[in-house]
Amino acid sequence: MIQFPDLPGLRPTPDRVRETLFNWLGQDLSGRHCLDLFAGSGVLGFEALSRGAASVTMVERAPRAFRALQESAALLGAQGLNLVCGDALEFLVRADRQFDVAFLDPPFGEGVPEGMWPNLLARLSGEGLVYLESDAAVEAAPGLDMLKHGRAGAVHYHLLGRKKNDKSGLSGNV
Repeated sequence: MIQFPDLPGLRPTPDRVRETLFNWLGQDLSGRHCLDLFAGSGVLGFEALSRGAASVTMVERAPRAFRALQESAALLGAQGLNLVCGDALEFLVRADRQFDVAFLDPPFGEGVPEGMWPNLLARLSGEGLVYLESDAAVEAAPGLDMLKHGRAGAVHYHLLGRKKNDKSGLSGNV
């Protein structure tokens, strides 16, 4: 069982929503490199590892939540996990690798930080997908198409994919 501290805005993705997400992604994530920004409890990243992801990078800025991620990783014997204590946007700016799946679940009610989308697109592989969880339905972000959307109570969840006719100049192999 994953343990996490009681912090404002921190709530794990509900089981029903997580089940839907991994049905959308396919049950097997073998070979995929995943990014869990705003990792919080880490349930999405740990689930991706359990489904065969080649690697998962979790980024969390809250020191207490980060320590809980370290403890959960040790307890689970997580292999292929890279934990980063820091700001999500700063991580994207300095990251030097591509990701196939990005999980964005910012603290509830805060929304996606200003400037996040161009930096995320620069780190997303050509066939990359973005899962976004929020307190309200969102429109597709620049360079991304809305593939799926659902709602469970106050949680809206979205699956976005790179536009097929993306004219942003970013090939996904930046």
